[in-house]
Amino acid sequence: MFEIVGKNIIVTGGNRGNGLEISKSLISKGANVIRIDKSFDNEIGADDFKIDLLNLKKINPILKKIISQYKTIDGLVNNAGVSLSSPNPYKDIESYNKTMNINLNSIFIFTSTVCSSMKDNKIKGSIINITSLGADMAFSNNPSYQVSKSGLKQLTKAFAIDWGKYGIRVNNIAPGYMITKMTEKSFNKKNTNILRKNRTMLGRWGKPEDLSGAIIFLLSDASSYITAAEIKVDGGWSSYGI
Repeated sequence: MFEIVGKNIIVTGGNRGNGLEISKSLISKGANVIRIDKSFDNEIGADDFKIDLLNLKKINPILKKIISQYKTIDGLVNNAGVSLSSPNPYKDIESYNKTMNINLNSIFIFTSTVCSSMKDNKIKGSIINITSLGADMAFSNNPSYQVSKSGLKQLTKAFAIDWGKYGIRVNNIAPGYMITKMTEKSFNKKNTNILRKNRTMLGRWGKPEDLSGAIIFLLSDASSYITAAEIKVDGGWSSYGI
């Protein structure tokens, strides 16, 4: 039921952090992984395509090349995302636009094109969007990130209802605090580290590989009747009470 051998799966933001570990885990299970990122630091056995997702016009040409090469796409993991710091996030329109383009607008294009390919080739594929605890919960001084992730959560449902009739499933995974390049600054702050660890029911920060099980599950036939759903991989952080 959890078989993904031979499936052609695109992973955006696959060069490091969560995307790198997701890509490695899928390769280890026999999938053909196509990584998308603006640069690549190492070779892991994936087929790598370089693109800066801020340039939205370049997405469809890259996807056209990938689809032509692989003929069919079975899965898409929309993992790429940014969280940009700003001294005044409510006036920094440039950071807002960059965040929205990478975290939401690029995903709209990727998913639209891949869903169309799946429909044309009669592939009952799976789309996974990586959202965040910030899609539901308020955090200070980062409005752009929160609105992009909450938008992505709703976009998941929009695609799920419109493409479900073709057997295409669209779900999202909401990670908790994971130890990645994006979070290393807060992880290295002793007080912040301890506060977040203590708020987590499992008593630790997450690791990128903690996402692999949920990813494989949603890409496989084991989840064939699951769509428009959310899996929180947060160690219980979001359910922690008083």
